[in-house]
Amino acid sequence: MIVPGQQVAFATPAGTPGWKRWLVFSPLARLLIFVALFIPCVKLVTIAMHALGWTHGGTPLQVGLGQMIGRIVPALVAYLVLVCLVERRKPTELLSRNAPSRALLGLAAGTLLFSTVVGVLWLLGVYHVTGFNPHANWLTALLMVGIGAGIGEEIMFRGALFRLVEEGLGSWAALLVSALFFGFAHAGNPGATLWSSAAIAIEAGLLFGLLYIVTRSLPVCMGLHAAWNFCQGTVYGIPVSGLKADGWLVSTRSGPDWLSGGVFGAEASVVALALCLTVSAVLLWVAVRRGLIVPPVRWRTRD
Repeated sequence: MIVPGQQVAFATPAGTPGWKRWLVFSPLARLLIFVALFIPCVKLVTIAMHALGWTHGGTPLQVGLGQMIGRIVPALVAYLVLVCLVERRKPTELLSRNAPSRALLGLAAGTLLFSTVVGVLWLLGVYHVTGFNPHANWLTALLMVGIGAGIGEEIMFRGALFRLVEEGLGSWAALLVSALFFGFAHAGNPGATLWSSAAIAIEAGLLFGLLYIVTRSLPVCMGLHAAWNFCQGTVYGIPVSGLKADGWLVSTRSGPDWLSGGVFGAEASVVALALCLTVSAVLLWVAVRRGLIVPPVRWRTRD
């Protein structure tokens, strides 16, 4: 039998003074510590990438590496410092012996999920392939919106934000908060609208949060996230959250924006929304059935 709350990775050490419980070990304090570490890391990495010339003026490999490092290193450094030095535990949700297999599982799931989205759009007469581009700049996309976004964003939104909110307020609040922040983070992308931000929050924010609840594994979330982005842009030639795609398949989409996703991409389509919600419903059923939903801390500490 699973004890409610045992999925929480960190517990305040016994005998910790009251002031330290609030200023160091509380979920809010640790979230602020993560942000305080993350912001200067971003600035330092940005300066380093400019110094190396790995910016928009470099080669595709240099630009890709610069974007990947800029997306991963600040989040990874801040998270490892938080977990290893503040929480003083091993980051098993990030680094474990089965992490590679979990990541591969996520890659397969992400490929299948987005390919299903495209397949439905094709059957509905919305997605059209007009040609093939063997010279597509796949390397930059793989490093930037694939590996970089997949790893960096999952550390931030699931490893830090979701995990810490869940520890304090429970799984339901963590799902809501992390999904809203995830949608808001894409609100400034090209072609973004209120609808596209809401769609990202619902289909991806909830999906990734529930996937983390069920697996307690960041690599599987990273794999799904990376495969979704890479397949969308590089394989199927569809804009990735509003960012222009250079895909192997040269494609167009027709029909109303609510169905095609418009200039933002298929993520703003009701097809993607419906399919992701279906998967999320299955994950939610599994989480509830297995007793994986974490209650708020005040409920867990009752006798």
